[in-house]
Amino acid sequence: MAGALGRMGRAVSKAVEQEAGLALAAGFGRSGLTGEGLMSQEAALAAADVVIDFTSAQASADLAAACAARGGPALVIGSTGFDDAQLAAIAEAAKTVAIVRAGNFSLGVNMLMGLVEQAARRLGPDAYDIEIFEAHHRRKADAPSGTALMLGEAAARGRGVDLATVARRTRDGITGPRPAGEIGFAVMRGGGLIGEHSVTFAADDEVLTLSHSARDRGLFARGAVVAARWVAARPPGEYDMRDVLGLSD
Repeated sequence: MAGALGRMGRAVSKAVEQEAGLALAAGFGRSGLTGEGLMSQEAALAAADVVIDFTSAQASADLAAACAARGGPALVIGSTGFDDAQLAAIAEAAKTVAIVRAGNFSLGVNMLMGLVEQAARRLGPDAYDIEIFEAHHRRKADAPSGTALMLGEAAARGRGVDLATVARRTRDGITGPRPAGEIGFAVMRGGGLIGEHSVTFAADDEVLTLSHSARDRGLFARGAVVAARWVAARPPGEYDMRDVLGLSD
């Protein structure tokens, strides 16, 4: 377990301990961090079949490269906020080791993405505007959330467009009329919110909203454990939760 002393690290470690047939081989943290049974990263990688990682974008990219350099173990990445260089590093590592990378490990969220893609395919941009809202705790560092971006990608796939060409991340001042086909994002940060996401399809005469609310971090931990069990036997490649759940085309 990477980031073993963090909130998600502790939640995943607990989920592993409750899962029959799995054992927590090792935990490690950032360089120089000691205590509570932590190993060095090198020793932990040698002891494990799969590493589960909810740390930071750069730490995850570096970890993927380290796993690839030694030919394993497989990797489950739940970090978000990656830039293009970090994504490229993970993609390169996935040529050597199996990696599941997902912005959200919830079964419900991954089902939501499928529903959003279907709705976007059928509710065209001339009549329906798409807005994505997400809310998280005050400590979350990146925005929009990885899950919100995944939902945006699902909506864009449904409409056969590139999200980067239609996304509106912010609105401020005199913005003018909304362009047809735009996919908007809105973000809230506050308190201890675990994760709220909704996708609204707004027409002149009706509004459809699809939403998901996370109530306990345990649901993400359980999903990550499912992904770890699945990826352990996979060939090198970069996978996501749709692959794990059998929802990919």
